[in-house]
Amino acid sequence: MRDPLSDIIELLRPRIVFTKAISGAGAWAVRYPEYGQPSFCTVLEGTCLLSVDGQDLLTLQAGDFVLLPATPGFVLSGTEAATPKLADPQLAATITGEVRHGKADGPADVRLLGGYFVFESPDADLLVSLLPPAIHLRDAGRLSTLVRYIDEETKEPMAGRDLVLSRLVEVLLVEALRRAQQQGAPASLLRGLGDARVAQVLREMHGEIARPWTVAELASRAALSRSAFFERFARVVGVSPMEYLLDWRMAVAKDLLRRQYSITDVADRIGYGSASAFSTAFARQVGNSPARFAREAAMTGASEPAE
Repeated sequence: MRDPLSDIIELLRPRIVFTKAISGAGAWAVRYPEYGQPSFCTVLEGTCLLSVDGQDLLTLQAGDFVLLPATPGFVLSGTEAATPKLADPQLAATITGEVRHGKADGPADVRLLGGYFVFESPDADLLVSLLPPAIHLRDAGRLSTLVRYIDEETKEPMAGRDLVLSRLVEVLLVEALRRAQQQGAPASLLRGLGDARVAQVLREMHGEIARPWTVAELASRAALSRSAFFERFARVVGVSPMEYLLDWRMAVAKDLLRRQYSITDVADRIGYGSASAFSTAFARQVGNSPARFAREAAMTGASEPAE
């Protein structure tokens, strides 16, 4: 039976961009604009504050880990009041050595190690929408270790560096999302995977994506009445069962089309009885025909040979 979390991370195709050591002392605050790509940090020592747009203020302390799957605007600051200064994440990536905020001299009140990476999948927005906007974990020792490994790897241009980094980031994501699922999450795929009955259905849908599922059959797999299952799934995942299934099928379809699978083959793999039925559903959902989508993907160099 397939693992939905692994499926989604595989389609997201995360790749590292950079990591940076950050420290602060005294009164300081920096505001980062909305970035759109995922970012993360671990607190090595001390305490600071994180205010993510639209989220509650977070107090970060040594051992904490934060993941922002789409990185909205946020303010990072010390514990003393200060007016935020605008920061440029692209410029920060070019700075050699540690980025220091506040008092330049003396010991730091807080030290962090953070970074940004990208999801290479053009469908990242769809998939990221299934995740919480901010994940804050306490006592995240394993994640802190992974961030240190990533930092070391980015600084050493050794053979196989890109492969090692991509695998480390995948493990970082799995560990963070797994921990977030355990600690509770808002309506999202993670919360669904934390609900035994909904998780069973998610695994069934991912394992047999081409099966002609109905709400009644999915409810039976969850050992719930149709109405109770529908309400429970929508409440914990954030979308209805059929909406989730359609979104996932179209994400898989786009991935297969980029990899030059035929429209007939794609239709068969994701559960459509004919190429025409699939084409109609795809155009309605994506706003483009499968054939045109595949041509445009090939032109941008996003396609890979079919297996």
